[in-house]
Amino acid sequence: MTTRVRFAPSPTGPLHIGGLRTALFNYLFAKKNNGVFILRVEDTDQHRYVEGSEEYIQKALEWCHLVPDEGPVSGGDFGPYRQSERKQIYQKHIELLVERGKAYYAFDSNEALDQARKDADGQGNTFRYGASNRMNFRNSLTLEAEETKNLLGKEPFVIRLKVEPNKEVVAQDDIRGTIRVESNNIDDKILMKSDGMPTYHFANVVDDHLMQISCVIRGEEWLPSLPLHQLIYDAFGWETPQFMHLPLILKPKGKGKLSKRDGEKEGFPVFPLQWGEGLVGFKERGFLPEALINYLALLGWNPGNDQELFSLEALENTIDLSGVQKGGARFDFEKAKWINHQYLQNSTEQQLLETEEGSKLLDHFDTETAVKIIALIKDRLYLLEDLKTETQLFYQEPDYAHGVWDKLLQKQPLKILGQLDHIIADGLDGNALKEACFAWSKENEIPFGVLMQSFRIAIVGKLAGPDLLTICEILGKSVTLKRIEKAKLSIINLNL
Repeated sequence: MTTRVRFAPSPTGPLHIGGLRTALFNYLFAKKNNGVFILRVEDTDQHRYVEGSEEYIQKALEWCHLVPDEGPVSGGDFGPYRQSERKQIYQKHIELLVERGKAYYAFDSNEALDQARKDADGQGNTFRYGASNRMNFRNSLTLEAEETKNLLGKEPFVIRLKVEPNKEVVAQDDIRGTIRVESNNIDDKILMKSDGMPTYHFANVVDDHLMQISCVIRGEEWLPSLPLHQLIYDAFGWETPQFMHLPLILKPKGKGKLSKRDGEKEGFPVFPLQWGEGLVGFKERGFLPEALINYLALLGWNPGNDQELFSLEALENTIDLSGVQKGGARFDFEKAKWINHQYLQNSTEQQLLETEEGSKLLDHFDTETAVKIIALIKDRLYLLEDLKTETQLFYQEPDYAHGVWDKLLQKQPLKILGQLDHIIADGLDGNALKEACFAWSKENEIPFGVLMQSFRIAIVGKLAGPDLLTICEILGKSVTLKRIEKAKLSIINLNL
């Protein structure tokens, strides 16, 4: 049997990284088993539909190299791949369940149902529309066949699953084992809404069967729905696929799953790409897609060893979902940045120069110089957005404000910079410049470290940064001398 898996998001907003991880595990499972990865858009809830969401989902998957083999864009033999375009299919299958006595029409008004809920609450009970009380309601089980037929064209109705009482519903999840639930605890769930659209549960099962899905890999939040889905499969007499429910991605701190609000509060993204004006994604923060995928694979999955860096191809060959943990996986943005740092270090200077950030920031340098700059700062990059901070010293004069000279004012920085003026003006650079500085500092009994600190502040405006002599080589003699002159003036002004 061919392995066929699906990622089935609802287009109700941007794709959360929890959803992206679900897509990733489906994709990897398909590739590991030479199978098919399907994108299905579950858009039956038209009230929650958000314009642009479907396009966002497709773009996010493509950016992460998780391109669907079948879907609304890719096409395929099992379409349509949007549930809103499959209405006739659902109608045919719901009629089949009604004919078999596995589902029934319900004509109950909202007022009647509200009153029933109030009555149950008043008695301290939880209201369920099911075997214990369905004969008290207005449905095709309590009405004559002719009356039901007449009402179908005149009054709104829903179609409910007929759950047999006093049965044990047994479902299997490959991560969590056997799930057992008493049927008396399951409502006669609505399968078809009054607007003629199927509920998630009904459409989900029908589509998975018709699309020949062999394994359903989805988030833990759907685990409580598994017994209901088992009942729908049983009602049709269909074989159930494998099920795997992935653990939740948890907040960095405290309880509960990771949310958009957590990202806004802590200053990290929770979406792969930017959504609207305010919600910046991992891409815009400077993550490489390979690094994000690597990090998400480790959220809830253990390879069985200490390896932490996996290319997408390596994951395709390595992934074994028996290594998926049951408990939630806590999101750690610093760990995600560390993994991105490793990928940036393994990128060539040319690759980083060709990124959107690199090409924009260094486009006014010739290619050879731009490559030198990236080689100099590459080991300081954790995000591509760091390129702006690390490269600005090459096109922006330093700012000597904020007390940058305070610790050096009593250590003759003006004398040091005056001598540096002469040494650099003489054309010395590289090792020759360093040796000349060292000799002068020794002769004048000025610590070499103090000399280099004064030199660094003059050129970059702070004490930290990449190799100073390489910076001077890239800046060139005239720019270096100009910055030393500006530094000298800033010290003179402080002493006035």
